[in-house]
Amino acid sequence: MRNLSDITAVILAGGQGTRLRSIIPDRPKALVEIRGRPFLTFLLDQLVSSKALNVVLCTGHMADEVHDRLGDTYKSLKLIYSKEQKPLGTGGALRLALPYLNTDPVLVMNGDSYINADLNSYVDWFFWKDRKAAILLTRVPDTDRFGIVKVDKDENILSFKEKEMDQGIGWINAGVYLLRKSTLKSIHPGKAFSLELEFFPSLVGKGLYGYRCEARFLDIGTPQSYSKVDAFFSNV
Repeated sequence: MRNLSDITAVILAGGQGTRLRSIIPDRPKALVEIRGRPFLTFLLDQLVSSKALNVVLCTGHMADEVHDRLGDTYKSLKLIYSKEQKPLGTGGALRLALPYLNTDPVLVMNGDSYINADLNSYVDWFFWKDRKAAILLTRVPDTDRFGIVKVDKDENILSFKEKEMDQGIGWINAGVYLLRKSTLKSIHPGKAFSLELEFFPSLVGKGLYGYRCEARFLDIGTPQSYSKVDAFFSNV
């Protein structure tokens, strides 16, 4: 089985955490304390266990605090920082980090969500076919906060359905991507750009696949979801 030792990992950790401001007014979202340590370290531990070696942290809001807290190494990981000078969105931040991405593909993780998935199995699956881009999907009982991703029997992503009330059970974007660098070069540098709203929809029908994974998922984007993190990580 392949592992992440030969793949650069990227964590998108530049979010302002606007909806969590009442809870964490003094730090970036990636540094919110969970069980006495920053949320970001749970993602880093997942990468350590997957044998990753190099991680690029895309930082923005309060970027210096992230660097000061984590430094240039974390356990077996070498940490590299790509700091945006203005808000660039998830896609723009990833495009800015392109000079630091020394492997093809790269693994990209959202810095405000966690899925208890086997990342090495995900990598193995990606290489089994000649894929350009992939999104790790998980099934949740209530998709109204996330929107539904539609996938066919051959794992091609067919569409993204916007967030709606009472959508029920379905597959959602779990915030972990495998991307060929050639696809990232299509993002215009220096411009604000969204992976979720612009980049991935533009790849539908052009080699975008969904890896379906039944795994526990959590995002910390709202006070309601943040209230569940302690219980979630007690079982990880």
